[in-house]
Amino acid sequence: MQFLLNNLLMVVIFITSGFMLFWSFFGNRIRGIQEVDTIGALNLINHKDALVLDVREQKEFDEGHLLRAKLIPLGSLKERIGELEKYRDKPILLMCRSGARSLNATVMLSKQGFSDVSNLAGGINAWRKANLPVER
Repeated sequence: MQFLLNNLLMVVIFITSGFMLFWSFFGNRIRGIQEVDTIGALNLINHKDALVLDVREQKEFDEGHLLRAKLIPLGSLKERIGELEKYRDKPILLMCRSGARSLNATVMLSKQGFSDVSNLAGGINAWRKANLPVER
């Protein structure tokens, strides 16, 4: 017990870092967010005919995007969500550059009642790293 009291700062750092490590692995699952890697994304696209929704900006999209991807920048998604109504019960794969913006879009669509939304972990960066095709 005396050791813990003498090393309280180290104990707090240890507990905090353990929680952060746990949250990085399981946080999205706990929140109900589905993330897929490039293989999972290919499965959604090729076998489940998922809509690929790119939430980057136009300039980023023009530099390269997935085949048949639909562009709705994250900043416009809320007011353009009606364009996705026909996909409400179909698979939607969200993507951006690194996966952060598309994660926010995944949460937004889930809250709006879209039932099958997935985030591409790592975004287009992961897609390119896997040497998968992009179009311009």
